[in-house]
Amino acid sequence: MYQFSYAEVMEDGVADAKERERQVLDRSIELMSAAAARGRNSNEAVEAIYYTRMLWVRFTEDLCLPDNQLEPELKANLISIAIWILNETEKIRKRESDNFQGIVEITTIIRDGLK
Repeated sequence: MYQFSYAEVMEDGVADAKERERQVLDRSIELMSAAAARGRNSNEAVEAIYYTRMLWVRFTEDLCLPDNQLEPELKANLISIAIWILNETEKIRKRESDNFQGIVEITTIIRDGLK
């Protein structure tokens, strides 16, 4: 019987986690792109804002956990990005902005950085 080393198991776990993160970021990008096409008063905008806010709140919670092993500077940068995205989604929700594309662009950069 084949025995997996701890390093192999941990590497697979990290790879799986990154893939799940890519998938949820892809979904946010899809929803925000659809919302941009339909406008901030659309049902698509409501769904995109809700999903994207929940996603980045969850990411922020994870980044603040003591057992999160990312480098402190990277964590701080990601939290800053999360705050920006949360502020932008709130502006869209309040009908003060249409910056769906800015959120899509930043989210795409983050997603692509997970490779």
